[in-house]
Amino acid sequence: MFYVYIIYSQSLNKYYVGSCRNIDERLNDHLNSRSKYTKSAKDWELKYSETFSSISDAYQREIQIKKMKSRIYIENLINKD
Repeated sequence: MFYVYIIYSQSLNKYYVGSCRNIDERLNDHLNSRSKYTKSAKDWELKYSETFSSISDAYQREIQIKKMKSRIYIENLINKD
């Protein structure tokens, strides 16, 4: 399985959207500064995820969410659950 995920840092007040094969490992990467874009915070927490059967589908969904360029859209996704 493949995933699209949204994590949030309270200290930065920012969301990050990504895709991966293993959410737990990827979150650990974010928490331990092994990701270029999220290394400025250590308090990332998983807020949302979607499951896909292929990496290409997950990546397309990641791009779709990022193209919205909208915090409101992201928060609506999170609060929809």
